[in-house]
Amino acid sequence: MKLLITGSSGLLGSKLVEAAKDHEVLAAYGTKPLFPDSVRMDITSKNEVLRIVSDFKPDVVVHTAAETDVDGCELNRGRGWQLNVGGTKNIAAACAKVGASLVYVSTDYVFDGEGGLYTEEDVPNPINYYGLTKLEGEKQVMKVDGHLIARTSVLYGWHPWKKNFATWLLNSLREQKQIAIVDDHYNSPTLADNLAELLLEAVKKGLTGLYHIAGRERVSRFRFALEIARIFELNGELIKPIKMAELKAWVAKRPRDSSLRVDKIERQLKIKPLNVSEGLRLMKERAPF
Repeated sequence: MKLLITGSSGLLGSKLVEAAKDHEVLAAYGTKPLFPDSVRMDITSKNEVLRIVSDFKPDVVVHTAAETDVDGCELNRGRGWQLNVGGTKNIAAACAKVGASLVYVSTDYVFDGEGGLYTEEDVPNPINYYGLTKLEGEKQVMKVDGHLIARTSVLYGWHPWKKNFATWLLNSLREQKQIAIVDDHYNSPTLADNLAELLLEAVKKGLTGLYHIAGRERVSRFRFALEIARIFELNGELIKPIKMAELKAWVAKRPRDSSLRVDKIERQLKIKPLNVSEGLRLMKERAPF
């Protein structure tokens, strides 16, 4: 297949490019290239997006580019909307124009967190601006025939320069820093490598519609941190529990429990979502040092 991957310099986008070796791939980036022969694409420019998509004529566009900084979206709502809604609208319009399928990576933050273990049938109700923009992006994607919306949760894995919760925690523990982690905040941590493989299999199989594609374990951020310490053989005693209400660093509200059920995608694919320990062991095996 011919695949155009947006956000190719990000955590998930880079894993997709690496995993799609058997396909003809055009890697599109926003600010800083990670791969040779990648192309800069400003997703907020309708004409630029249409030109690049029309020239390459992909079978599928996998759209991972987004403003994923939750607090950044809250503080700069114009930029969050421009990228996550306007940019997605431009990608969707270009796909419709050339007849390409569209895969859109969304988030567990479309939910309010009052329930947890959400299914695809549960009604979204975002409580922060990031979640709202990603939900509005979903609505743009639904206009494209042959679309796939993949909601995921707490992506982690190795990247040359982008930090995520797991790599930040590893660095902190290696520096012997004591850190406070919330123990009443629940998600479904997802190894980016695993998500990339799941998405590619979903594309090959021609799946369409809405799927939750995430790690298959609901866990608190504190328990996730302790498991990172255990798998990487670091000092878990440096990790101290704290409540969400005590955390002053967050600007935007976070859903208390935005964990996702992945039964629907598990029934469709041979590759399975990993639980926390499986994902962390694979991350450790693939350490770049």
